[in-house]
Amino acid sequence: VQLQASGGGLVQPGGSLRLSCVVSGFTLDYTSIAWFRQAPGKEREGVSYSGSATTYFVDSVKGRFTILRDNAKNTVYLHMNGLKPEDTAVYYCATPLVAYTDGYYSLDPQDYRYWGQGTLVTVSS
Repeated sequence: VQLQASGGGLVQPGGSLRLSCVVSGFTLDYTSIAWFRQAPGKEREGVSYSGSATTYFVDSVKGRFTILRDNAKNTVYLHMNGLKPEDTAVYYCATPLVAYTDGYYSLDPQDYRYWGQGTLVTVSS
């Protein structure tokens, strides 16, 4: 099982980025996937969750971030718009390798067994 996150970079406040998480070793289909981030000196926090029919965003990114699954490409995208300096962090995708029941989600890092290597997003002028 592998997850490969990419797409990070330096962007000005108000800008946009698209992160990609390519998975291998399992079929994406209904498998639960989440994005987390960790800013310097802070704990890792959940950002967004994607299940087969359920998505969730933490309040700090609602209305700015969207998540899209392309099962044919085994890829999950995190579209980030209206980026703010406080969005600066290393972003990780992760999976528990199960499909949570529709309507249920988790953004507890302890529930996620497999992690990508992370991609750095820096929002600065």
